[in-house]
Amino acid sequence: MIGVTRSNQSSVSVDRARSSRESELLGTRVLRHLRMEDSDIWAQLISMRLKPVREDDLPTLLEHLRAAEQPNSGLLRSTAMRDQNDPSRVYMFVVFESEEKARDRDNDPRRQEGLQAGRALMAEIFDGAPEFVDLTIVDEMSV
Repeated sequence: MIGVTRSNQSSVSVDRARSSRESELLGTRVLRHLRMEDSDIWAQLISMRLKPVREDDLPTLLEHLRAAEQPNSGLLRSTAMRDQNDPSRVYMFVVFESEEKARDRDNDPRRQEGLQAGRALMAEIFDGAPEFVDLTIVDEMSV
């Protein structure tokens, strides 16, 4: 087990697959398992519905959102997804260093200025207001 200490004094433990059986099953990939111990890592799942015939505008919106991002905002990663059974349903999964940094990011005037065009496009392409679910990450695994 490898311990990693973040600047905010929270720790994240990493387990790596070591047995020959696990290595055989994984091939050349390395399994990384993160246990969030005393971590402030925080996430949101945002759900939106595209208006009919506006699906082609989604890549443009995502470009606007990327362009508005500021350095050191606390954003760790952002994933955009579409429901394969309902392509009008769009989800954003965003992960932050902490909820506090996420809230500070929301209030950053530089980001607000950069989001003006993105917000105007959101009003045009989405049907209704987005729905937000606040999440605490308790475990994460990647291969």
